[in-house]
Amino acid sequence: MSNALIVIVGPTAVGKTEIGLRLAERIGAEIISADSRQVYRFMDIGTAKPSPEERRRITHHMIDVVNPNEEYTVADYKSEAEIAINSVIRKGEIPILTGGSGLYVRAVIDGIFSGPGSNPEIRKRLEAQAEKAGLTPLYDKLRQVDPAASSRIHPGDKRRIVRALEVYEITGRPISVLQEEGKEKNADFNPIMIGLNRPREELYGRIDERVEKIFQQGFVEEVKTLLEKGYGKNLISMEALGYREVVQFLEGKTDIEQTKSKIKLDTHHYARRQLTWFRKDKRITWFDLQNEEKPEETVETICGLLGKTSRKPHK
Repeated sequence: MSNALIVIVGPTAVGKTEIGLRLAERIGAEIISADSRQVYRFMDIGTAKPSPEERRRITHHMIDVVNPNEEYTVADYKSEAEIAINSVIRKGEIPILTGGSGLYVRAVIDGIFSGPGSNPEIRKRLEAQAEKAGLTPLYDKLRQVDPAASSRIHPGDKRRIVRALEVYEITGRPISVLQEEGKEKNADFNPIMIGLNRPREELYGRIDERVEKIFQQGFVEEVKTLLEKGYGKNLISMEALGYREVVQFLEGKTDIEQTKSKIKLDTHHYARRQLTWFRKDKRITWFDLQNEEKPEETVETICGLLGKTSRKPHK
């Protein structure tokens, strides 16, 4: 297929990294990350970035793009990801877009909706409300006026909550509806979309294991170092799942076990929202994995779907 773009999506901790690496080695591909947190430098452990060894095995793009204090929008990602994808295609290799950030994936495949310009007065008022009463009242309001948008926006994502409510106040219409009407199909790529999932309890077990692992790897020290570098807790990057909880631990508001439990529970909820988002896309062919299933077996099945055999394995 001309300009084929393989897309691998699914909830966090489902096994996208391992399957993506093995598939890339099998068919001669490079990986384009679709993770809204892995774009930030110095945020390695908490975002579960591919290890240096994995990045030596296969070329990765869209990782370590900006510093944690730099603004980085979906439009920025779309533009730079398209450049990376086209560079891979020009080399005669196949790009694999993989990650759990549904908005990033959709931006590349379907285009994005920029929306109306900002209204400083409305935005300032909404941000003041968030500062005074917290995000919960604003998120509850978003759930009322735009259930579709609220289902894919994290309750702690102040920037996107405020923007969705701002657009609603400016236009009188939900941002989710405007996004569907305003997006333009990206005709440059022919996406082959693959979804990975596991039984819920198994997935939650893998999430919990990952949380324990990142703490063993030094997650607390990573967050402490970021703060010492001057990357404050109010940055969008530092509000990422896991980081904000560790900041609270460092401030003495929770103990370590409470912190781990909170991250595990919030990540369970996040995985459910990811699945809700991706399940709506009928272009995705789903693979339900089991712990006893070997990754190479899944890759073999995917290759059968793609009609591909081993092309030019990476050395």
